[in-house]
Amino acid sequence: AGAAPPASDAEGSTPPEPGAGAEAEDEDEAVLEVEVRGRRPQPPRSASDLQIDGEVLRAAPRRDAGDLMSSAPGVYISRPEGEAVAHEIILRGFDAAHGQDIELTVGALPLNQISHIHGQGYADLGIVIPEVVRSMRVREGVYDPRQGDFAVAGSVDFDLGVTQRGLTLRSAGGSFATFRQLVLWAPKGQDEGTFAAATVRRTSGFGVGRGGISGAAIGQLVLRARDRTRVTLHAAAYGARAGLAGVLRRDDVDAGIVGFYDAYDDPSARSQSASATRGQVMVDVDRRGEADDRSRLAIWTAYSDFRSRENFTGYLQRSMVMPEWVGRGDLIEQSNADIGAGFLASHRTKSWRPAKWFAAALELGTQARLHRIGQAQNLLQAPQNETWDTRVDATIRASDIGVYGDLELRLGRRVTLRGGGRADVLHYDIDDRLGNFIAPYQVASHIVGYRRAALGVAGGPRASLEFRPLEWLRTFAAYGQGYRSPQARQLEEGENAPFTKVHSVEGGLRITPAWRREALTISAAGFGTFLDNDLAFDPEEGRLEKIGPSQRSGLSAHVLLRPLPWLVAAASVTYVRAVLSAPPPATAENPSPAFVAGQRLPYVPPVVVRGDVGVDRQVTTLAGQPLALRAGAGYSYLAPRPLPYGAFAAPVHQLDLSAGVAWSYVELGVDVHNALNRKIAATEYAFVSDWGTRPIPSRLPARHFAAAPPLAAMGTLTLHF
Repeated sequence: AGAAPPASDAEGSTPPEPGAGAEAEDEDEAVLEVEVRGRRPQPPRSASDLQIDGEVLRAAPRRDAGDLMSSAPGVYISRPEGEAVAHEIILRGFDAAHGQDIELTVGALPLNQISHIHGQGYADLGIVIPEVVRSMRVREGVYDPRQGDFAVAGSVDFDLGVTQRGLTLRSAGGSFATFRQLVLWAPKGQDEGTFAAATVRRTSGFGVGRGGISGAAIGQLVLRARDRTRVTLHAAAYGARAGLAGVLRRDDVDAGIVGFYDAYDDPSARSQSASATRGQVMVDVDRRGEADDRSRLAIWTAYSDFRSRENFTGYLQRSMVMPEWVGRGDLIEQSNADIGAGFLASHRTKSWRPAKWFAAALELGTQARLHRIGQAQNLLQAPQNETWDTRVDATIRASDIGVYGDLELRLGRRVTLRGGGRADVLHYDIDDRLGNFIAPYQVASHIVGYRRAALGVAGGPRASLEFRPLEWLRTFAAYGQGYRSPQARQLEEGENAPFTKVHSVEGGLRITPAWRREALTISAAGFGTFLDNDLAFDPEEGRLEKIGPSQRSGLSAHVLLRPLPWLVAAASVTYVRAVLSAPPPATAENPSPAFVAGQRLPYVPPVVVRGDVGVDRQVTTLAGQPLALRAGAGYSYLAPRPLPYGAFAAPVHQLDLSAGVAWSYVELGVDVHNALNRKIAATEYAFVSDWGTRPIPSRLPARHFAAAPPLAAMGTLTLHF
């Protein structure tokens, strides 16, 4: 369980009073009914609980839904493993990899996957078409009882809806033979949540082996009943395949052996690729009472399939099945097939008001999800992709059943206390067909395989206090305990499933000047996060492994500015100190871990800066039709990130620009990504590798990186009817 409710819709239908005198006596007189609909966001739990609206999300150019997240404070998004593998996400001191520390949802439907072989909490955002994201709620920290699995650094919920109604056709083409086509239909007169959209994208890639193609479709239908019931029917599908260039050694690039955007001229390096599919369906029934009570039931199901072939280390691996096989290439093949279903049910009571200065309301809810997962990991020999070792062959049955309670107490107009608790029961049944492996040099004494089951309970309190000393000033204090579910294959028979526990604390403020509330909002917070078992990327296995407990402390600030109706700007800066509290224990496979107590956590930048600005203004009228101009910019900065073995990654400066003109039904635009044309590493690592580029292979760790795209321009033609 772990889907957080999105920003809710407030609705009402109030017939006007009949007129007086003769009009009131006329029984045939028609009575006009007016229905008013508005969107009412959930109240914030902390200063870093933000609702980011569409005007900010579309201020700068966005290639996909992952780019939308970059507008949140402390967030940096990259895609170093190509267009068919999920984004890598950094949030407030957490290298969340593909989603391990961030709960990602579309309404009641979770995007994170349990026990994914490529990484815990794996969440592919390719299924979310950016043009249909109406707003995004970002909750940094874990202070809301509705937040579930993977809400360690926080939660992000995508609220889907289309404000511009009608038929939209958009074609885009540009650098690297990239083409994208969008068809979007939002029937006029219907709810903003009713739409259908489809997109396809093809590219040759910005370097060797980076071509790919993807497609996605989303349909939603919102039905409203007279008794304040809102039913949302949601269906979506996505598929992608792309080549990968893999990582390069920094010293090989500096020596001119290989170019920054190239791949090694090696069969194993040139055989890297990935493919992914996902389909999902959801029915969400939301009923509001005459007062502030609310009942909700959402049911969903999803299927996903993933396969990747990646080589990080070159030629170091030795076969477990046939130990004499060595040096055939460390091309890791991973596959993960997941079918799951779940539901969310909740009820909030009417507010109890025994006195003018006191009000109380209680919400109780339950969330559940069940999954059947098949996964495998092998080593392949290129170019025929012959299997020369098997590492994983398992089937996992997983379930997560959670319950929560949330109490809201309002003490006068200035003090609000919100809090409660959450508990989740996590159950795993694992059929590990390679468990109790018998090496060829051992005498066979049993049949290979290890079937086991484990169960654990994750629970903890969540609370926040809001104090409003002035109309324009809100202060917050919050504390919460969250969790991350374990990788199922690491569990033993009967083990109390060791979920990762997080303690999060925050204090902050939010300023909205009374002279114009919509014009300026300033949020600032200080935070601390303590994790009992962190994870880091292991290049030899191509997946995340435990590194021990960690802690983070820092400051963040966010400013939203709307000085004019046609101008919006947002900026944020986040500073964090992230260190390892204790090192991981030495093992036979890793007698000298690369981590020590007090070490800065790898891959976590101490400073993240983001700025967005957008202009959208009608400048004149041409042939009776309005002529509008738009322009936008987005800038991201990452301070140098620490790497294992004392190395540091290069800083990142990225600037994206857009401009366009709209007249009548037509809009022409251009988007420029990485406008400074800087050579940016999407991600950097430090580990041992051997790609045959030197006479004597080195066993010392070296810096490796995967390149981000260079300057790329896309021209866009949009027709809107």
